[in-house]
Amino acid sequence: MKLFNITFAYPWFFLLLLVIPGMIVWYLYRGEKRQSGFVFSNFKLINYKTKNLKERLVIVPMILRSLVILCLTVALARPQSFNSGENVASEGIDIVLVLDLSGSMLAEDFKPNRIEAAKKITQNFIDGRISDRIGLVVFSREAFTQCPVTIDYTVLKSLLREVKSGMIEDGTAIGNAIANGVNRLKDSKAKSKVMILLTDGVNNAGEVDPMTAAEIAKTFGIRVYTIGIGTMGMAPYPVPTPFGTRYQMMPVEIDEAVLRNISATTNGKYFRATGNQKLEGIYSDIDKLEKTKIEVTSYRSKKELFYPWAAAAGLLLLLELILTQTYLRKLP
Repeated sequence: MKLFNITFAYPWFFLLLLVIPGMIVWYLYRGEKRQSGFVFSNFKLINYKTKNLKERLVIVPMILRSLVILCLTVALARPQSFNSGENVASEGIDIVLVLDLSGSMLAEDFKPNRIEAAKKITQNFIDGRISDRIGLVVFSREAFTQCPVTIDYTVLKSLLREVKSGMIEDGTAIGNAIANGVNRLKDSKAKSKVMILLTDGVNNAGEVDPMTAAEIAKTFGIRVYTIGIGTMGMAPYPVPTPFGTRYQMMPVEIDEAVLRNISATTNGKYFRATGNQKLEGIYSDIDKLEKTKIEVTSYRSKKELFYPWAAAAGLLLLLELILTQTYLRKLP
């Protein structure tokens, strides 16, 4: 039997409550039987008098006895409450997303363009994680941390939406970007440390060589997945003119050899994205490769609730005995 999230182990004890109506009927019947009758020729002979306090409280023992039976019945029915839930144990993965914001990321071989497609698909990747800490590094000629590793995905996605081409002076500093990501992850205590680098160009800026940065990442046990984004051959690139935006076909130049070496050095993997669907598939593959191992343990704890009811029954019974043996004691 369950009531208000309370379970009764022995609900059949509630049949004892039928004793209470029987007690009330017997009390009323006995009271009627004890009344005596007198014949008066005139009602004026009777001196009406209001009942004193003792006479008013004569029913109290009966009420207390009924409450004793009620409390005792609930206690015997053994009320219990249960708390259930799950303990989730996660092995923990820290991930840094490294996103290229160079001018070439405005090319529209992806819809609406490379950078907006990358932001949307990256956000979907974040939504697919459960308990991993994720950070965001953006780069062009320089690299900086847009969001430190965090479990607050709402803040992370908000900062991701704010990034755009032109935030940083144009260029492609892949080595600096990896070095910045290493700084975010090197002190991590997570069992797995991952960097996902997305770029559409060739390293042409920064103080750190990409392969040197890769060796540093390897030293700290950081696995780097690299993604080259851009179609094969030529891609339409928007060029502002006095007459509005014009499109110019530009060659797609991705240093795939360096990106492959970076991934190979760090025990990661290189991917080439040539369209929106291809990029979605790549993030899906990385998501499967770096899925957090979660162990769920169910638990159910029981709490006994009959003690207060038993205590209340004892106190009420004691109060009845005290009243019937003192103030409400009947004379023989």
